[in-house]
Amino acid sequence: MWYPSAMDFTTDQIGDQTGRLVLITGANSGLGLETAKALSAHGADVILACRGREKAEAAMGEIRSAGGTGALYFEALDLSDLASVAACAARVVAKYPRLDVLVNNAGVMVPPRSKTKDGFEMQLGTNHFGHFALTAGLFPLLAKTPGARVVTVSSIMHRLGKMRFDDLGFERGLFINWLAYGQSKLANLLFSFELGRRLERAGSGVLSLGAHPGYAATNLQAHDLMSSALNPVAAQSAAMGALPSIYAAVSPDVEQGGYYGPRSLGGLRGYPTTASATRRARNEADARRLWEVSERLTGVPFPVGK
Repeated sequence: MWYPSAMDFTTDQIGDQTGRLVLITGANSGLGLETAKALSAHGADVILACRGREKAEAAMGEIRSAGGTGALYFEALDLSDLASVAACAARVVAKYPRLDVLVNNAGVMVPPRSKTKDGFEMQLGTNHFGHFALTAGLFPLLAKTPGARVVTVSSIMHRLGKMRFDDLGFERGLFINWLAYGQSKLANLLFSFELGRRLERAGSGVLSLGAHPGYAATNLQAHDLMSSALNPVAAQSAAMGALPSIYAAVSPDVEQGGYYGPRSLGGLRGYPTTASATRRARNEADARRLWEVSERLTGVPFPVGK
């Protein structure tokens, strides 16, 4: 099977995915739906991990209409509720014999100030803590699947992020939703890179990879008037934005701990290539600290070495 380089990767070059099982969080819309369409069209079986069955079934109809050939499954998942995360992971581990790819895609972006069911700031709680706990819960299944991958979707907005370990929830001072979003996306990258380092030290065959969509038009921007206004003229399509995640999920050219995003206009749009991350995202001390904080606050130990 031949794959092109990241510089010219399109869905036409995905290759046969028959027999692979992929779980995508938030697969009912936006980037997640486009990722599901592309992989299903090449034979992958896809688990749509979403909050509601009705929207998931509507998405399944779109996937089939777009040429999907793989089996489609629904698993209820609310990333803002750790009990829902634990239940989803337990069901998946019990029901499915393998898991080739986990795409940590779902998220919330600049909503009004709010908290998850477990009391975390909504964006950090959903985008990072929920995915951390889900990945930990699914790891036994990933670990026994040859060549398994974890793809965690971050954002160019991680550049705004700073880990406020003394005030992760922005409880003190002014709450700025974009800064909270940036922190959550920075946390995604810190987690992805740290997971890669731990997997490498453990000699595991599981790959941890990061991806970002650039500036893509999705329903994530529904809470932000500026983004909604700019989308029609500045954003690339959700299908283009999904390409880096798809590349990370299928390409043989990726490396442990790799990070992939659009190649043009400073990472805003274009075909996938290796993406740049800030020094804060590469800070190994912060990554270790976030890992420990995540285990403590979620109550979920991650079954991979230090």
